[in-house]
Amino acid sequence: MWRSSRSRRSAAKPRLPDGIRVYALTDIHGCSDLLRSMFTVIDRDLMTIGRRRAIHIFLGDYIDRGPDPSGTIELLIERARKHESIFLKGNHETFLFEVLKNPKLLENWRQYGGLQTLTSYGVQPPLNPTVKEQEELIDQLSAAIPMHHRMFFKHLRASFICGDFFFAHAGIRPGLPLASQREDDLLWIRDEFLLSEKKHEKYIIHGHTPVRAPDIRLNRANIDTGAYATGNLTLLTIQGNRLLAF
Repeated sequence: MWRSSRSRRSAAKPRLPDGIRVYALTDIHGCSDLLRSMFTVIDRDLMTIGRRRAIHIFLGDYIDRGPDPSGTIELLIERARKHESIFLKGNHETFLFEVLKNPKLLENWRQYGGLQTLTSYGVQPPLNPTVKEQEELIDQLSAAIPMHHRMFFKHLRASFICGDFFFAHAGIRPGLPLASQREDDLLWIRDEFLLSEKKHEKYIIHGHTPVRAPDIRLNRANIDTGAYATGNLTLLTIQGNRLLAF
């Protein structure tokens, strides 16, 4: 469990509105077993919050790499039926729909862990598919994705603001007003954001770039701990000005 560092406590702290508790997760990447475990942790914590409003915030990259992308989407949809949930878009969700429009991107998608998504929807690719076979595979995938999953993907947001916190998959472009951020940056940015020590309009909660442990800084918090590779899916809880990572 992580607690705010001494330097973090000495600075002016970002806050959530009173009466709200946030549960944030990112980069699940098809690890439905880890997601179920985190739901158990959250459910236990929900018993302690009284009348507070609980908001689940998921920061994208639900698919690819891990063993059960389609099962992960199903779990998230089911969770949203019972709990207030915000679902953000990750670069992997964006790339999925680029592949559906252009089967020639299948080989690129393979490098992003896309074959795990194919197989999780019941599509079995050959080792080295021809151009025609690639088109057939993508047609099969398109037919295999159920409508409620398509609606889930369709309604993903690029970002979310709550109190002094700004949630996005990858981060923001420093120096650009939050209202003017480009979606490509919110989903893909790395070094320019990660190396910046600027104080932003809001405190940024993000994932996208895996770290060994939650990386909590004065201007941002990265909670992507590489679940598919490490078995460690981090949960960040926020209440008032207190951040805890598990």
